[in-house]
Amino acid sequence: MKLGFVSAILPELTLNEVLAFAAAEGFSCVELMCWPPGRAERRFAGVTHVNVIAFTQAQADDINALCAQHGVTISGLGYYPNPLDPNPGVARAAVDHLKRVIRAASLLGVRQVNTFIGRDWRRTVEENWPRFLKTWKPLIAFAEEQNVRIGIENCPMLFTRDEWPGGKNLATTPVIWRRMFEEIPSEYFGLNYDPSHLVLQRMDPIAPLAEFKNRLFHVHAKDVQVHADKLNEVGTFAYPKLWHTPRIPGFGEINWARFMAKLYEIGYTGPVCIEVEDDTFGQSLEGRKRAVQIAGQILRPFFP
Repeated sequence: MKLGFVSAILPELTLNEVLAFAAAEGFSCVELMCWPPGRAERRFAGVTHVNVIAFTQAQADDINALCAQHGVTISGLGYYPNPLDPNPGVARAAVDHLKRVIRAASLLGVRQVNTFIGRDWRRTVEENWPRFLKTWKPLIAFAEEQNVRIGIENCPMLFTRDEWPGGKNLATTPVIWRRMFEEIPSEYFGLNYDPSHLVLQRMDPIAPLAEFKNRLFHVHAKDVQVHADKLNEVGTFAYPKLWHTPRIPGFGEINWARFMAKLYEIGYTGPVCIEVEDDTFGQSLEGRKRAVQIAGQILRPFFP
């Protein structure tokens, strides 16, 4: 396994600066964000460390040379939109850019792209399913042609009234994952597994690992704190922003020793990338760097 971090937390830095920071702090890899340049649609989105628009082999070679210079690898390319948005134009733009990210990964020799399935949050899982298949069967076929695996993050994308009631990502639970992989049984289709999203749903974050070990392409290391006093006031049907806080690994509810032990037990050898959405350290660049540093110190004993 390799320890890394998600570059979304360092939007002010250039790619060279991100890689230099990773090398200086002893990280082996980085998941690089590939949003289209421009205004972010939400926090932690809109970060562009690899601009995949009109991406060329020469650009890929330059990036690979930069990675080699710093001794840091790319764990995957990340882009997390809503390909099933009810607005056809928004959904089409997401799918088109996701294909650009997949092509760029192929040119870079990076076999991993991480993203969301998406969802029409106003409709049930069953109502979303036909559109899921219509959108994702050709996307996975395209990824296969490019020899790039797709890792779906299991974030519910359900935190505020704008995402209520269903959330903006379909792939949130084992029962849905099973059905996804049965109906699109490609070996290029798997998970970018984030245990914090199971804790948010009051589920066991370790239990699914063994069953889905062959679909585990990439792991996000993020923790979460559920505030019992707030939850007792508003209940789980209230917006999750009202009763939980994202934390760095070790500062929340996940037992990282047990989690890492299970990854070793099932034979996982891929990247584990720290994702920072924890405002405990402040929102300044230095505070966010400090969050990455501390999270790295907490997890590093689990890596040889």
